[in-house]
Amino acid sequence: MLSEVQGQQHAVDALNSALGRHQVHHAWLFHGPDGVGKELAAIGFAQALVCLEKPWVGCGKCAACTRVAKRNHPDVTWVMPEAEQVERGLSGRSDFTNTPSRDIRIEQVRQLQERLSFRALEAPHKVVLFVTAHAMNAPAQNALLKTLEEPPRDTVLVLISSAPDKLLPTIRSRCSKASFGPLPLDFIAGKVKAAAKKGMDDVLARQIAAMAAGSLARALALDPKALEQRKETIEAFEKLRADDASGWIALAEVMGEDRGSAEAAIDVLQIWFRDVALAQVGAPGLVNSDLSELATQAVTRVSPARLQRRAGLLEEAKNAITQRNGSTRLQLERMFVEMFTA
Repeated sequence: MLSEVQGQQHAVDALNSALGRHQVHHAWLFHGPDGVGKELAAIGFAQALVCLEKPWVGCGKCAACTRVAKRNHPDVTWVMPEAEQVERGLSGRSDFTNTPSRDIRIEQVRQLQERLSFRALEAPHKVVLFVTAHAMNAPAQNALLKTLEEPPRDTVLVLISSAPDKLLPTIRSRCSKASFGPLPLDFIAGKVKAAAKKGMDDVLARQIAAMAAGSLARALALDPKALEQRKETIEAFEKLRADDASGWIALAEVMGEDRGSAEAAIDVLQIWFRDVALAQVGAPGLVNSDLSELATQAVTRVSPARLQRRAGLLEEAKNAITQRNGSTRLQLERMFVEMFTA
């Protein structure tokens, strides 16, 4: 049910408004960071559209709502890459002739279009949930356009994406939008603390929440050992000097070992720069409270303007790595060169 989605009131209100008017657009784009409730909202939205007990709301308890949650309702179709099906335990590798694809392929879209040509079996609507919609390759996106331009009657398509820019502009323009933002740090910290099997203090919970960058799923999956890696990354960065290019290259090599490591290291430094900015004005609330002395030392080495410039370079590197598939090591080396020479 949509009422189960927390921390995304703006998006939930928009969806409830459309449902309340009984005027649901045939295509929606749920966009925002990973792990912030987009898929949970899509499930609640689908329940509202197929529930016979509470039409346009969803009861969350009837057979229809239960089957939607379990992903086996006959009128709710899930579309995702084969590799993701395997990772979620929905399929086995032996179910596919070739290596499971990480793309949503044109064959999947054509199978969907054939299925949508038939009437709904039980519900008043047919619903399609595209998980990781931006994984559609170009042929698949072009094939989907036909369905978006001439949607079957009583059909609602929901595209769930953390990288909507990878979708064709013509696809985005045909969708109503529901925007999901990063979840509040205090909200995530509370959930992390509640989920801890053993007692967890508030400082540790906030550090984990901060490292998750607004994603509850990432916070709950975070290995506490990553906190020690966080400390090592920050200390290694603070040892860099403008006259030691070999140090920049060495750290870029360590941070850029793979895409996941690079993204995690950038997230750590983004939080660190925020802490240093707070230390510059004497404000409380450092996430890395165990490194408060180091933050005070950093204040003496970097001006507010240069710190802001570095924060911008971090964001540019992150975008290059995540959105444009840039070389991790090359992007990090370039970032450090601009940080220490510009």
